[in-house]
Amino acid sequence: MKMTFRWYGEQDSIPLSYIRHVPYIKGIVSAVYTVPPGEVWPWDRITALKQQIEEAGLTFEVVESVPVHEAIKLGLPTRDNYIANYKETLRRLGDAGVKVVCYNFMPAFDWFRTVIDKPLPDGSLTLAFSGEELKRIEPIIADFTLPGWDLSYPKQKLPALMKQYKELGAEGIWENLAYFLAEVIPTAEEVGVKMAIHPDDPPWPVLGLPRILSKEADFDRLLELQPTVHNGITFCSGSLGSSPDNDLPGMLDKYAAQKRIHFVHLRNVKRYPNGDFEESAHLSESGSIDMAELIHILHRHQFEGYVRPDHGRMIWGEEGKPGYGLYDRALGAAYLTGLWESTVRKGEACNG
Repeated sequence: MKMTFRWYGEQDSIPLSYIRHVPYIKGIVSAVYTVPPGEVWPWDRITALKQQIEEAGLTFEVVESVPVHEAIKLGLPTRDNYIANYKETLRRLGDAGVKVVCYNFMPAFDWFRTVIDKPLPDGSLTLAFSGEELKRIEPIIADFTLPGWDLSYPKQKLPALMKQYKELGAEGIWENLAYFLAEVIPTAEEVGVKMAIHPDDPPWPVLGLPRILSKEADFDRLLELQPTVHNGITFCSGSLGSSPDNDLPGMLDKYAAQKRIHFVHLRNVKRYPNGDFEESAHLSESGSIDMAELIHILHRHQFEGYVRPDHGRMIWGEEGKPGYGLYDRALGAAYLTGLWESTVRKGEACNG
C-alpha cells in the first residue's frame, strides 16, 4: 500500500514542504489544473509539476483527474476531437512516469454536497448531504457551486446541460462511456497507464441527473466493457459507503481479488436513516464504515496500489478548501497507516 496525499498545485494553501513532514506520505496526487477540460496538457506543465513534487522529496505517479469533457459524456459530434486530446494527454503522462489516472463520468458536475461547513459536536466542520437542503438548492442550481468542480461550460448553461443529460438517460451515458473506453483503454495499455474510474458521489441520482456507477452491478458492467487490468476502479469508501445498500467489504474483496482496483480513497461517513450523511473523522467508531476491516481486506490481497486519506474535517481553526485541509487528512493518514502496520505485523506473527 502506497500512501499518498492530494495536492492542488500552486493554488493549494498547503505547501509541499508541510506534506513532506507527514512521515508516511510518499507520493502526491495532483493534476495540471490550469488547462481547461478537453484540451491537451502541455508537456512543459506536466514536467514542471513532476519536478516540483520530486524536489520536495515526494513521488508523482497518480493523476487526479484528467477531466472527461461533457461532449464525450453526452456523445456529441465533437467528442472524437476531445477523445483524441485525452489520448495525447495520456501518452504524455505515461512518458512522465505516471502510473494511474483517476477520472469520473458523472454528468454535469462531480461530487455533490448540500453543506460544506456543517458543525459537528466536537466543533469541527465537515461536508454533508441533506435531502431537505437539496430541495432549497434545486431552484438556484445555476448559481450553486462546490470547491473542486471541473466546469467546462459557462454556469448559465448548466440548466440546459442538465436537461440534455435527463433526456439522454442512464443507458445513453453507458453507451457513451463504452465508446470512450473503447478508444482510450488501448492507448492506456500502450503507455502503461492504468485508468481508475471514480464512483458516483453520492451514489444515487441527484437533481434528476442519471447515475451509472453507484453499486456492484454497475462496476461489474464497467469492467466487462474492457476486460483488461488497465480498465480499473478508484475504490472510494466514502462515496460507495454513503449508501447502506452497498456491501462495502464485499465489493472491496471482490475487485481487489480481480486486481482491478488501482487507487483507493479512504474516508468514513456517518449515515442517517433518512438517507442523509456527513463526512466524519476517519476512525471507525466515528462513522458507519469499519475502516479496519477495509484495511485488512487490502492487506489480505497484498494490495500494492495507491491510497490516500480522502476528505478531512476542518479542525484546529484551519481555513482552506473544504475537505482538503492539512490537519485532519494528516491524522487520517496516520490512523490508516497504523491500521496497515498492525495488520502487517499480525500477519508476520501468524506466519512466523
